[in-house]
Amino acid sequence: MQIDPLALDPQTRQTLSGITTATLSTVLLKKGLRNTWLRGTIPLDSNQSRQVGRAFTLRFVPAREDLATPESWSSPISTRSAIEAMPEGCIAVVDAMGVTDAGIFGDILCARMKKRGVAALVTDGVVRDVTGVLGTGLPVWCRGAAAPPSVAGLTFVNWQEPIACGGVAVFPNDVVVVDADGAVLIPAALLDEVVAMAAEQELLETWIMQEVDNGAALPGLYPPNAENKARYEAFKKTR
Repeated sequence: MQIDPLALDPQTRQTLSGITTATLSTVLLKKGLRNTWLRGTIPLDSNQSRQVGRAFTLRFVPAREDLATPESWSSPISTRSAIEAMPEGCIAVVDAMGVTDAGIFGDILCARMKKRGVAALVTDGVVRDVTGVLGTGLPVWCRGAAAPPSVAGLTFVNWQEPIACGGVAVFPNDVVVVDADGAVLIPAALLDEVVAMAAEQELLETWIMQEVDNGAALPGLYPPNAENKARYEAFKKTR
């Protein structure tokens, strides 16, 4: 059953846009979640900015010759139909099973996603027509590029259902943040708590970095002891 997409609160999006995936993974670890970094999701363009959005999921399974055909691109259950269901601001998260010899999307599909206002494409697979994909301006995190089309190695089966991507369980409407370190998933039910903790952690680390730049030694600073915690609290009051 396909799950209806939800919008992301603009204030939440803005806050997360200022928080690194490294900080988020640390906060999630403190919450007991160790497996939130999607393996193999590398920015296709090293200059891509951080992106934030609700996960809109797509799933492939291994290619089966009677189903994985160019004719399947016209089926009601196709990547084309899935793209038309993507809401503005979402991040398309695609389970490609780690396959690297068949490109799941090319320049035309990515151009349509960009037109629909999709924030980014994240996959543990690869894309094709990589020069054209870069030209669309759609931010992409993936494992690289391959010339063959998806049907050479994969069968598309559905969208907006739970998937695995990069070894992580991704449910529709979870929140994904992507930057130079890759993609990190925030479970939807933990979103508000994680955002609050991450914003505090980011501010603390900003202060610690200032102290390091001023010549402070790390013991007692990172993590801070009682004295430095008091100094940090005084610093917060000045902001």
